[in-house]
Amino acid sequence: MGWRKLGMIFDLSQHNIKWIKSHAMLPTPLLFEDRIRVYFSSRNHEGQSCVTFVDVNREDPSEILYVHDRPILEKGKLGTFDDCGTLATCAVRNSDTVYLYYNGYNVRNTVPWSNAIGLAVSNDGGVSFERMFEGAVVDRTNKEPYFAVSPCIMIENDVWHMWYTSGIGWITVKDIPEPLYVIKYGYSYNGIVWHRDDITCIPQLNKQEANARPAIIKSNGRYKMWFTYRGSQDFRDGIDSYRIGYAEAEDPIHWNRDDSKAGIGPSSEGWDSKMQAYPAVIEVDGKKYMFYNGNSFGYAGFGCAVWEE
Repeated sequence: MGWRKLGMIFDLSQHNIKWIKSHAMLPTPLLFEDRIRVYFSSRNHEGQSCVTFVDVNREDPSEILYVHDRPILEKGKLGTFDDCGTLATCAVRNSDTVYLYYNGYNVRNTVPWSNAIGLAVSNDGGVSFERMFEGAVVDRTNKEPYFAVSPCIMIENDVWHMWYTSGIGWITVKDIPEPLYVIKYGYSYNGIVWHRDDITCIPQLNKQEANARPAIIKSNGRYKMWFTYRGSQDFRDGIDSYRIGYAEAEDPIHWNRDDSKAGIGPSSEGWDSKMQAYPAVIEVDGKKYMFYNGNSFGYAGFGCAVWEE
């Protein structure tokens, strides 16, 4: 029982997209009647991240149906929270509107960056998006002073559940500031105003662990989460690099972590042999698919795996 890898299904080297220099980070799936749309973020030639998408076959995600060759969400206005770039993290439907939650970031002096969660909406089926607000919908607070990013959102009985990555501090490793973060929970009744009570769902295994990008589905009455975690000493394709963990819960808040049940690990060689990061899980016609990044934070593209009992 576990994930059968389909390989790196979207390889940037196989597509001549002029504005993209590298990366297809944070694959974010959205299901359609005849396809799965996967939003992702790439870096342009100035090193800034922008969001675009590809469509894959819902019966065989390794088949690319369409590649969108233009950004759909570029950096924000000068001085806003996302004026250095955007990264898609979660797409949900609210009636006929697609809500795309994304990370926006700024470059800073004391630490490399600060970021927060923005919201863009689409009324044409998820092809083009406009920001709902110029500002963030989830940002730093008096209880969360560092950052809040990478939400996974599930709507149940008019309650919007949000599991997200919350910064808990920075440490200096070889003279470089590195962030620490955990997965927390919040809720909303409209997807815009969020209530956050500083509830940690997935605590650190040790003081230098960072865990992020939760991916949650509900099956047989239980919440199931895959997420990514790393150490802090050597995580850029090194011994502390990202791996995929797992947890279960009977309610949205109280989780039991058991990484041995994640069902996936690094390959012995190739595109995901050094790192596995940023999982996103979707159920399609009774199957579960995981989209995720491999080595160097998705420098070359993103892959997919299918769950097999």
